[in-house]
Amino acid sequence: MADTEFDVIVIGGGPGGYVAAIRAAQLKLKACVVESTHLGGICLNWGCIPTKALLRSSEINHLLHNLGEFGFSADNITFDLDRVVKRSRSVAKQLASGVGHLLRKNKVPVFDGRGALAGMAGDKRRVEVTKDGKPVVSLTGKHVILATGARARVLPGLEPDGKLIWSYREAMVPTAMPKRLLVIGSGAIGIEFASFYRNMGAEVTVAEVVDRILPVEDEEIAAFARKQFEKQGMRILTGAKIGTPEKLTDSVRIAIEAGGKSETLEFDRIISAVGIVGNVEGIGLEGTKVEVDRTHVKIDHYCQTAEPGVYAIGDIAGAPWLAHKASHEGVLCVEHIAGLDVHPIDWTNIPGGTYCRPQIASVGWTEAKAKAEGREVRVGRFPFIGNGKAIAMGEPEGMVKTVFDAKTGELLGAHMVGAEVTELIQGYVIARTLETTEQELMNSVFPHPTVSETMHEAVLDAWGRAIHF
Repeated sequence: MADTEFDVIVIGGGPGGYVAAIRAAQLKLKACVVESTHLGGICLNWGCIPTKALLRSSEINHLLHNLGEFGFSADNITFDLDRVVKRSRSVAKQLASGVGHLLRKNKVPVFDGRGALAGMAGDKRRVEVTKDGKPVVSLTGKHVILATGARARVLPGLEPDGKLIWSYREAMVPTAMPKRLLVIGSGAIGIEFASFYRNMGAEVTVAEVVDRILPVEDEEIAAFARKQFEKQGMRILTGAKIGTPEKLTDSVRIAIEAGGKSETLEFDRIISAVGIVGNVEGIGLEGTKVEVDRTHVKIDHYCQTAEPGVYAIGDIAGAPWLAHKASHEGVLCVEHIAGLDVHPIDWTNIPGGTYCRPQIASVGWTEAKAKAEGREVRVGRFPFIGNGKAIAMGEPEGMVKTVFDAKTGELLGAHMVGAEVTELIQGYVIARTLETTEQELMNSVFPHPTVSETMHEAVLDAWGRAIHF
């Protein structure tokens, strides 16, 4: 019979849950994972990883149709959509099996089913595991980590039907390329899908209810990105009001009001990407002190809930809804349980990335946020058109923006748009973690020729010292 007593029970095997369990095992804590669907969670199976595989294919399609710029030519360039999707799914499958291997390697058992808090068993917490509504096993543990993630928000009238109106799942496995596509929502998920389908040749319209796209990003960076998307042929409607869709045989007719103009438009498919909802139902929160605010569990800076011995990490614990944030919280949470001296999490140091074309990345405060907090700021900017490597790569459209405290030199935020900025942002993340000022960044030597030189120049520009622009 499998052991049922643990130090740490993790409910959910996504990037927060499985990382927390492995770190617990490294610290000689007896840990297990309860997972109802698939290890790796939404991120690995239906989010971060497979979408990046799709976006890579769309980047290649874009390059193949612009070979002349690099001195090449090719005729009759086509793609096989089934193979594009198959590659994306195989990448996800490969990594999901890798998660299972890592858990076995660290001797972390996985219980197949849904876990829910079920009161106390002496001084330990009880977790009941069920499968298809039937009991599987009863577990006990001193600490329980909730890592159940989140799901797509569904708007009334825009419920995904698997055919005409898609959620992210259907959008990742299309059987045919839509000619006309409407994406509702311009956050990271919506813009990534808009970018993928536009670069694969679809006519794409993005409708956003607020007055600009990418609402969580710095306004200047979002405006720059919008110009690039529109240059690529994407139509963007902001401040939009969406009507109720009328489903036809193989298309959807929908009224959209934006910019003082109302139109009734027809699309082959609609993707709804309007946020997420925390998976707080059915996990036994009733009768506990765990607080839920707008479908997300409230935690402190050590991921503790108001219920002793119960923790929450990842998407269920609120924004930012990012896999790396979940993993970091998992490690921090377990190390706190183990009694290690850990730094409380600073969510402003969690970088964000959107893998559209051009990419967008950021960390820390936007310029508007810094000013709203009463800071006197120095702002630096540097365009990719002033960078030799970006021009040589054929990627001259981009910008780096830095926001500093004018009095102390503290790096308050950094915001980037352009090729591979999701890789570059980590430099600023480390700078913020180390509490670096402008002096250390100015005195650092950046390699040439690299796109990273734009990061140096954006710092210099905040003090009127940019060299190449």
